[in-house]
Amino acid sequence: MIRLDPATASLAAPPAVPAWALASADAPNDADAAFQAGAALGALDSLAWAQHAWAGAWRHRLALKCAAASMRLAGRAEDEAALRDTWHLRPAGADPGPAGAILGAWRQLAAQPPVVSADRLEKIVDQLGLHWDGAALTDLCTEIEKLAESRRPAPFAAAAIAARVVAMRPDSELFAWWLADLVLAQSFRWPRPLPLLMTQVFGAAFRAEGGGRRRKPGEKNFERAVCVALVQAAAEACRLAAELSRRAEKLLAVAPKLRAKGAGDVIFLLLNEDAVAGSLATKNLSRFAARRLFDRLQQLDAVCELSGRTSFRLFGL
Repeated sequence: MIRLDPATASLAAPPAVPAWALASADAPNDADAAFQAGAALGALDSLAWAQHAWAGAWRHRLALKCAAASMRLAGRAEDEAALRDTWHLRPAGADPGPAGAILGAWRQLAAQPPVVSADRLEKIVDQLGLHWDGAALTDLCTEIEKLAESRRPAPFAAAAIAARVVAMRPDSELFAWWLADLVLAQSFRWPRPLPLLMTQVFGAAFRAEGGGRRRKPGEKNFERAVCVALVQAAAEACRLAAELSRRAEKLLAVAPKLRAKGAGDVIFLLLNEDAVAGSLATKNLSRFAARRLFDRLQQLDAVCELSGRTSFRLFGL
C-alpha cells in the first residue's frame, strides 16, 4: 500500500489570472501595465508559496519551456522534446552538452532560493555558454542588492536588472532574462523563483509598435513590455498548474491500486520531475518492473507518454 502525506497531497484548485487583466493586455501606460501585472502576479504568488504535491513537476516544466525559448535566442534548434531527451536519457553524471547545460541553468533557477553570489553567477554564465570576469559579476551582485534595498515594484526591478546586464554585456541577453526572474522572486520574497519571462521574449509583449522588431532590455517602453509579458507568463503558468493538478489528482487516485514494490518512488518522481524515463531502475524496482508499472499507469490513464516513441520512452504528468 502506498501512503502519501495528506499535506503535500493537497489538490486544491490552483488560482487563475483574472480575465480582465488578460483582456486589457495592451496597457496604454506604465501605471496601467503595472496594475495588470500586479493582478496576474497576485494569482501566481499563492502558487509560488504553496506546497502542492505536483509543484516540483510544475517548476521543472516551466524551466523546460524557458530553456526551449532560450534555444532561439542562443541560435540553436532544440525544442522541448529534444531538450527533454538530452536531459533525461543521458547516462548518470554525463555532460548534457550545450543545450542541456542551458536547461540545467533554468532548472537550477527553479530549484534554489533566489540568493546571488559571484560564485553562483559564475557557474550560471558558464552553463549559458558565456564568459564574465569575477569583478563584473561582483558588481552585478552589488546592483542586485541595491535593487532589493530600493523596493521598486517587482516588474520594474526585473526590468532594471535585465537592462543592466545588457548594458554591461550586449551578448548576454539570455543571462539578463535568467536574472530578471531571480530578481522578481526576490521582490516577492518567494522561496524559489519561477521561470517565466524567457517564454515571452519573442511574443507580442516585446514587439515594437506596429509589429516591428523585438524590443530588447533597456530600450524605450521596456518596463511596460515586461509588465505586459508578466501578465501572459503568469496566465500560462497558472493554466499549466491547473492542468498538472488534474493529472496529479488522477495519479494519486490510482496509487492504492499499484502493488509493485517501488511504485511509491515512481509516483514521487512523477510528481517532482518534468519526465521520468520508462527504463528507470531503483533499489526497489528493476527496469523490467518499471516498464510494467508504466504500462499499468498508462492503462489507468494516470500518466502521459511524452516522447511518442515505442522505446526510450519518457513519462510524466
